[in-house]
Amino acid sequence: MAFLRSDKNDPKTKQAEQVAANASQAQVAELGSKRRKSSESYWSVSWRIFRKNKLGVVCLGIVVLLVLVAVLASVIAPYDPNAIDLVNRLQGPSSAHLLGTDELGRDILSRIIYGDRISLSVGIVSQAIALFIGFFAGVVAGYFGGRVDSVISFVIQVFSSFPFLLFAIVIMFVLGPGLINLYVALGLLMWTTTARLVRGDVMRLKGSEYIQSCILSGGSSWRIMTKHLLPNCVSTLIVTSTLGIPNAIMSEASLSFLGLGVNPPTASWGAMISASQPYIQVNPTYSVATGVAIIITVMAFNLLGDALRDALDPKMRS
Repeated sequence: MAFLRSDKNDPKTKQAEQVAANASQAQVAELGSKRRKSSESYWSVSWRIFRKNKLGVVCLGIVVLLVLVAVLASVIAPYDPNAIDLVNRLQGPSSAHLLGTDELGRDILSRIIYGDRISLSVGIVSQAIALFIGFFAGVVAGYFGGRVDSVISFVIQVFSSFPFLLFAIVIMFVLGPGLINLYVALGLLMWTTTARLVRGDVMRLKGSEYIQSCILSGGSSWRIMTKHLLPNCVSTLIVTSTLGIPNAIMSEASLSFLGLGVNPPTASWGAMISASQPYIQVNPTYSVATGVAIIITVMAFNLLGDALRDALDPKMRS
């Protein structure tokens, strides 16, 4: 008994007990952390992963700033973008006109701000049309399979076989220049990527026990597609739209550069670059500032799309 009492009071024994207690507390804390992580929702985990991507967060801030500039263009712009002042045409940057004036004396900064509104509207509206068509085409192809899948896949291949810009030029040549026609033309051409990705998701989900139980319980195909398959494709749609918007912006700029985009005198970045070519030596800010605006917008959306893809990918869960 004396031996046991002396063993308990031994400093080495106390140290070992303390180490064991600390290890036990660490295990409990780790287990609690794992339980908290497992109880987090899919979107909470995705947001936590996204916040770790500093570049993605910066690009999200730039995108939000671009949206605010587009919404508040009439308040932010120092001048009317279409106000002609031939006396002050092709002026360099000054306190009155921070980026100078164009060939008609219009303020370049004001036209870039209003051009942001046009570019974002084309990107968002055309991508919304593409998502609508692409989702239903992809979900129908993946859900029903067979001949339906073969027909839709063939249509996707036909649309994808033509060079995108050339196809857009042909459609705009038929429809004629105009903002509404741009929405329709780009929306009709950009749905194939969404359809492919959604089709793959649906084919993977269709074999799950959850969807099979819905089918066996007599659920209608429309309800299964809209109530069960659509929520599971939301992450794919978000990433696709984020990466599709800059493509639409570049396409709008290219078509406007060729004179097939928005009708003048509406401010458009592509039309501004086209108009600035003869005056690039007289006022280089005219073309450079517009080009920088396009580059920043496209890069911000592309990098944001990459960050969202990493955050929403289940393989990134840890």
